Amino acid sequence: MIEHKNVYQHIAENNWKIFGLVCLFPIALIIFIYLFFLITGTLGTETNEEYQQWISYFWDLAPWLILVCTGLTILSVVCGDKMMLSFAGAQLCRNDAEHLQIYRAVENVALAAGVPTPKIYLIDDDSLNAFATGFSPQTASIALTTGIIKKLKPLELDGVIAHEMAHIKNRDIRLNMYVITGIGIVGLMGEILIRIFGRTRSRGRNDKNPLSMLVLLGFALLLFRYLIAPFIHMAISRKQEFQADATGAFFTRNPEALASALEKISVDPRVEALDKSEQMATACIYNPLKKLGGLLDTHPPVGERIKRLRGMI
Repeated sequence: MIEHKNVYQHIAENNWKIFGLVCLFPIALIIFIYLFFLITGTLGTETNEEYQQWISYFWDLAPWLILVCTGLTILSVVCGDKMMLSFAGAQLCRNDAEHLQIYRAVENVALAAGVPTPKIYLIDDDSLNAFATGFSPQTASIALTTGIIKKLKPLELDGVIAHEMAHIKNRDIRLNMYVITGIGIVGLMGEILIRIFGRTRSRGRNDKNPLSMLVLLGFALLLFRYLIAPFIHMAISRKQEFQADATGAFFTRNPEALASALEKISVDPRVEALDKSEQMATACIYNPLKKLGGLLDTHPPVGERIKRLRGMI
């Protein structure tokens, strides 16, 4: 049985999720790194003294980990939306006669949703996809591919815009921004540590100098990024998509339009600019990148989304 919640309940729920994520993400990261150091420190150590020395190196690094986690949170707040738009190659849409139709569509849906009209960005790609980002409804942006504007009927495009407007209204955009930028930067830090300090690290088995520890820290960050973080993201995102579909259909009073749009989008959702940005692809209305045959997909199966929308008619 589907649980129905109003917009304000979605907002309150997401505010608590944001608070929990801000607390959980750095805590989970530090615990994972500690366990990683604990396990790797046990391997190859022959004396209790060596083992204690190994663990002491972790606690020497702990303050830096806390500082980095705090910095990641601040960075995601200050410029997370700009980073996402830049990764997608999105360009600000000009408010001129050529783009009058899209401006009118976004303004009308924003009015129905009761939120300020977001900035509109265009991604020069003939495929069909879209996403929303920003810290709040007042600073939100919607990015649309040129293909989705050309290939969808006006009512279908309204349905897509309404879906993204629902993410803005429900504050999903803030939560997604934390997750996407946080996971992305953790992975980037891991790669940087391995590439910079991996070459200078001594190859001795028991060489537990600071450079060795930084290399191990890099491996721990990458493992967290690829093994743990996807489950956190999946748990958050799947429910959001169902909520945004339902809320968007409520804004337009036309669930069939969004269902029809999803059918067309699912045929050609690939945005080339996002091929190398897995986290950015998860922000789209349809994620074109499949993981483990869909096991770790951040979006529910499109057939199930369409079925639920048509069940609302």
